[in-house]
Amino acid sequence: MTDYSVFGWNDFFAEQWQNQAAPEWFRGRIAAEHNGVYEVWTADAAGSALLPGRLRQELTEAELPATGDWVALDAPPHPDRPAMIQRVLTRRTVFLRGAAGRKSQAQCVAANVDLVFVVCGLDEDFNLRRIERYLTRIRAGAARPIVVLNKADLDDQAASRVAETSARCPGVEILAVSALTGSGLEAVRAKLLPGTTAALVGSSGAGKSTLVNALLGEELMPTSEVRTRDHRGCHTTTHRQLILLPGGGLLLDTPGMRELQLLDEKGLDETFADIEEIARGCRFADCRHDTEPGCAVKAALDDGSLDAERFDHYLALRHEAMVNERRHNVHQQRQAERTFSKMATQVLKHHRPKRSGR
Repeated sequence: MTDYSVFGWNDFFAEQWQNQAAPEWFRGRIAAEHNGVYEVWTADAAGSALLPGRLRQELTEAELPATGDWVALDAPPHPDRPAMIQRVLTRRTVFLRGAAGRKSQAQCVAANVDLVFVVCGLDEDFNLRRIERYLTRIRAGAARPIVVLNKADLDDQAASRVAETSARCPGVEILAVSALTGSGLEAVRAKLLPGTTAALVGSSGAGKSTLVNALLGEELMPTSEVRTRDHRGCHTTTHRQLILLPGGGLLLDTPGMRELQLLDEKGLDETFADIEEIARGCRFADCRHDTEPGCAVKAALDDGSLDAERFDHYLALRHEAMVNERRHNVHQQRQAERTFSKMATQVLKHHRPKRSGR
């Protein structure tokens, strides 16, 4: 029997289980999802599980079971006899993105991860604005971000790229590695302690799958070449997969994301903490950093202590977050109204007095 702590079980989940679980339930962690069928790990075995229609109706898109979630099952999972999920335990951390084609709804990419490696290739994939966007979403979900600059063997200016990224991402650890040659991988392995779960996120072609294989020491994940005509990668990872490493850590590999919308303003203050700190020196609390006198942000831009491009990106992200949060609130209100309307119709249907016959 495997100790559940190997899969990332800790006191946070144990307390929930003690207070909420029925005696007949079994606990497990979702390792993957395939068209509504969940691969679940338990202490004894791995098997499949399904989500009952009741929970599918009750849970929002963001609350649906996702890779990394801990769940309560009605029976031990078995490859031939799927168990039924009874409850999704409250998540300790979460990485959300806008659901495909529905910017007003959030979708869980990774649940209960301690670390999130933002993988960026030191080729045409290198993009500081994209890194800042990822950092914001990661911090919004309470996980710890680490930037991994992959393909260091392709860039003889890797050290300067690290310095450039560090300047734009204060307080974030930056690692330069080459998944192909193995350079710098020990620094990544050192983060993956037994029971620690780390997710890999980034665009297609950043080398996430190659990095997984290098850390595993075997070719588990398929890889592909980056297209030379536009330097874009292909989606070699087609689903989210939890992988147990030989050293005891866990990796959650995710498909490449070419678009990552901010859903709300969470995480912005931490990602751009330097700008927030400068803004505290403004004369007016509601300063818009435009034409107001005594603006500390404008002064910092003028003397060069605040990077103009970083500030422009901060403003753009905050505007995007406000628009998407407003859209999400409208969507929630409409959903609530539809739910209330259905309930009211059912109540009236069952309590409407019957007409007496003539």
